[in-house]
Amino acid sequence: MKAIRVHEFGGPEVMQLEEVPDPQPGAGQVVVRLHAIGVNPVETYIRSGTYAMKPALPYTPGSDAAGTVETIGDGVKAVKVGERVYIAGTSTGAYAELVLCDESQVHPLPEGVSFQQGAGVNTPYATAYRALFQRARAVSGETVLVHGASGGVGIAAVQLARAAGLTVIGTAGTSEGLQLITEQGAHYALNHHDPDYLQELLAINCARGVDVIIEMLANVNLGRDLTVLAKGGRVVVVGSRGKVEINPRDAMARDATILGMTLPNVPPTELAAIHAAIGAGLAQGTLRPIISRELPLAEAAAAHEAVMQPGAHGKIVLIP
Repeated sequence: MKAIRVHEFGGPEVMQLEEVPDPQPGAGQVVVRLHAIGVNPVETYIRSGTYAMKPALPYTPGSDAAGTVETIGDGVKAVKVGERVYIAGTSTGAYAELVLCDESQVHPLPEGVSFQQGAGVNTPYATAYRALFQRARAVSGETVLVHGASGGVGIAAVQLARAAGLTVIGTAGTSEGLQLITEQGAHYALNHHDPDYLQELLAINCARGVDVIIEMLANVNLGRDLTVLAKGGRVVVVGSRGKVEINPRDAMARDATILGMTLPNVPPTELAAIHAAIGAGLAQGTLRPIISRELPLAEAAAAHEAVMQPGAHGKIVLIP
């Protein structure tokens, strides 16, 4: 099969399309033939060697994809050969034609969801669910600000929060992004390039502030986030590209909490709960991954450049 391989950490050019042996399933394992592969910013950090957790070289990037079950190992009961699935993690890397997964990493893909959409499920929706409901403990009736709501995680957070009965405020940096997040369920859409957008936010609920902030770029926004929280408010840091200076008094005055998260830290039982909720949302149609761009697998380097550009409008996927 063909797969992207990384033999040294560095820029996008270190990813090369190579011929490698087809994976074979052992007991409790599943081989999936991929039809679409999700591209996430975290994969660029890993490839560059700047991420805290580094894989052994050489490796194949990626953890998100969708396709059909090719073969199964002894003892596998959750899926059958030929079944449509999305994957949430892999033993061999998702930037490939075939992928080896543990049974627990493979989840049914409802018929109404395309393979391209299935490739955009795992990291965005699991991250958004974890941030909203397992870290921030958001509940119906609260107000949530989703910073950078037009990207993959942002869209997922908007859809999940709206379905759960929260008042949703999203930000984006383009008119297209603002339209997109409104279409996906945000009650209010603010342009974060507008110098007065935080004043607009406070005007929405009479200066009370927001209960929860889902923060995609903490190194830019965290200090200001603390000034627009309600009392008892929570900020969940999903992404950051550097250091940031904050005034602790802004947190003290509001009894505020800053929470970090990363998916590899999620315990198995909580991860199972996340995917049970995601599966239900996909089947019901309340969760609808948005695909902005499709590229051939051989153009993985271009996908890594594109996923780091500002103004995201949904997910980028690779097609094997």
